[in-house]
Amino acid sequence: MTLRRQARHSLQGLTGLLGHSNRRVRRKKPGQAPGTLLHTGQQQLDQMLMTVHDYDTERCQSLAIDQIDASAPYLGSSTKTWIQVRGLHDVERLQQVMDYFELHPLIQEDILSISQRPKVEPYGEVIFVVLRMIRAEPAADGRPKLKSEQVSLVLGSNYVLTFQESDDTLFDPVIRRLGMKNTRMRRHSVDYLAYALLDNLVDHYFSALDLVSETLEQLEEQVLEQPRPEDLQSIHALRRDLVYFRKSVWSLRDGINSLIRDDSPLITSDVKLYLRDVYDHLVQVIDSIENQREILFSLYDIYMSSLSSRMNEVMKLLTIIATIFIPLTFVAGIYGMNFNPEISIWNMPELNWMLGYPFALGLMASIAGGMLLYFRRRGWL
Repeated sequence: MTLRRQARHSLQGLTGLLGHSNRRVRRKKPGQAPGTLLHTGQQQLDQMLMTVHDYDTERCQSLAIDQIDASAPYLGSSTKTWIQVRGLHDVERLQQVMDYFELHPLIQEDILSISQRPKVEPYGEVIFVVLRMIRAEPAADGRPKLKSEQVSLVLGSNYVLTFQESDDTLFDPVIRRLGMKNTRMRRHSVDYLAYALLDNLVDHYFSALDLVSETLEQLEEQVLEQPRPEDLQSIHALRRDLVYFRKSVWSLRDGINSLIRDDSPLITSDVKLYLRDVYDHLVQVIDSIENQREILFSLYDIYMSSLSSRMNEVMKLLTIIATIFIPLTFVAGIYGMNFNPEISIWNMPELNWMLGYPFALGLMASIAGGMLLYFRRRGWL
């Protein structure tokens, strides 16, 4: 298989580790009004799940609910409330939740459209945040499987809403921290909870990068020792994933920066200090992604150089073989001429010599051996 065919095969075989594969997804039809609700993802849960986390400095309780009306006693109290929604395929029930909080139609549309880029947008009395969860999972083939999922967050005056497609354990560390007494999260307002959710998501970025880094080290060893066509596929796949990763983190970094700079009453000055820390972490993630992309470019160059080196070795071997056979062919060609030695003593008299055949073979062997010795002394073998 030629290198061009290998590259074409690798590009066709990429399915996208970050959820941006070539599979068909439902999209809003041209001409539909803004705010049209259409879930563009795939159903991942049998039914939509809702959990209310209600807390203050004294207590914290988590309760699964079927209808959003069940959250009214918590939202109407002086406590702080986080409503966690998992499963976006049930558009009718999800719309009831979003209408209950009087979310803008454009927010509702973006929550259901899972191909949104990360962003932060103020909408009146709420702040809408689109996040991209990226988690790394080890795989049997040695390549990291990077799981990507859109997570939407709505920050209100005394509540936070989160929307996910799957029943993922992404926010379990935050839930455990909510259950601890005398924590900063319990004492602060809900903007600190929103920060904690953002920070937890960014922490998973570092975990994903660590696994990618380990994979790059293994891939580098493989390419240096014995490059394979599968390595080129891995290089292309990782490069495309890192490009997608970088776009997601870059957009989120800009959104966090806008939260820090804007004078929103929903974000206190204390929480802005913590958001700066998240911003710094995102800058570190972007730098790490850039470094890993540079390593991938280097690996690609090494792969191509290794292939060229192997090809040169093959060509050198073939050239040496051909060079050795040139004088042997010359000798065989001379003795293949049909001159009659009986007509003239100058017409190959050694043809009538009883040692003529062994002499010809010995001459050929001597020529070949001498050339091999010469090539070895010159360092060509």
